[in-house]
Amino acid sequence: MKIIKTEKLTDYNHLNMFKIMYLDRDGSQRSWFIASRDSEPKCVTKRFSVPDGVIIVPFHTERNKLVVVKEFRVAVGDYKYGFPAGLIDEGETAAEAAKRELKEETGLILKRILKISPPVFSSTGMTDETTSIVYVECGGELSDMGNSSSEDIQSFFASKEDVAALCADSNLKFDAKAWLILSSFSENGRI
Repeated sequence: MKIIKTEKLTDYNHLNMFKIMYLDRDGSQRSWFIASRDSEPKCVTKRFSVPDGVIIVPFHTERNKLVVVKEFRVAVGDYKYGFPAGLIDEGETAAEAAKRELKEETGLILKRILKISPPVFSSTGMTDETTSIVYVECGGELSDMGNSSSEDIQSFFASKEDVAALCADSNLKFDAKAWLILSSFSENGRI
């Protein structure tokens, strides 16, 4: 398998489509279409070590609860459950982006970073987008004052039992990575 050519199909600020031509195992030329947040896809640049965005897993130390968000997402035309998240700005580290996004989306203050994952992929069949998962301790009061007019984000505190009830509801929509973390938290009460 070998990438032989890429063709950029769109020219947008934060998301582009590419046609990737490659040789399969038999040497036949094939094509695949992907979305990328970069001006060139990672399969060409090999820039895999820098994440595009962050997902923040916030644990509120005073309330001893996880912070969960319910956010409207256009792609599903509905609300999905997950965690605060966002793109990393140019020159910003994952830790700096986590601090900024946590404040913007929830009003909470990052107190301590517990762990930052390496960049992980969202859906390798469709995109080369990567995010780092940032586990943090936070404090303060919830607020949506930092949300832009294009965001509909409702943040709330959730106990182990609250999270278990969310995970058991088959009518709710979840981000895949968030569901795994929430499911684990519902079983052991730790992030």
